[in-house]
Amino acid sequence: MQRFHELYEQVCRSQRRLIYIEEAHIHRDMDIGYTWAVKGKPALRLSDSAPLAHRINWYGAYDFAEGRCFIWNEGSCNIEHTLQFLQRMAACLADAPGAVVIIWDGAPWHRAKCVQAAADELDFTLIALSAYSPDLNPIEGLWKWTREEVTRNHCHDSMPQLFDACKEFIDRINDDTITLVYRLWPKFELDSEYKKLLVSN
Repeated sequence: MQRFHELYEQVCRSQRRLIYIEEAHIHRDMDIGYTWAVKGKPALRLSDSAPLAHRINWYGAYDFAEGRCFIWNEGSCNIEHTLQFLQRMAACLADAPGAVVIIWDGAPWHRAKCVQAAADELDFTLIALSAYSPDLNPIEGLWKWTREEVTRNHCHDSMPQLFDACKEFIDRINDDTITLVYRLWPKFELDSEYKKLLVSN
């Protein structure tokens, strides 16, 4: 935990560029969530029961210093596409001040030796999060937010429509940096009362 606090101090002094990376699968079919309905009547939503294969495998990155998000899709999440994504991130951050630190989880393609070597060649420092620590990775909040805005109670008619909706959502939230940073601020301390609610539900 101390290491993370030191990193954030360095980010504030423009000595480090902190990039969180995580992958997610966004399905074409709806995610079930709360909604409004006429009292006493069911809240019906149309769905064509899209198969599980109808999903987009997104690579996502959150630039903590700038308060901006990036998403990219090239098929499956694997070693080859992780290497391509790191190259894209290097191009995006070419003129950014400070050394780049990437924080991500321990997915097999993140741990691959060729990925580690490529990151070293790109002058990226990699930090792997401990297992089961989503509160320390703010981009987890991005995917939750995406599902709330893009697929909650809504089944998209086609994969291109889902793709466009995801891209439009990212462009929109990048225009509101304050809200984005507020929503994705990492949690370093547990809220005991909030955790009680999670357990009780």
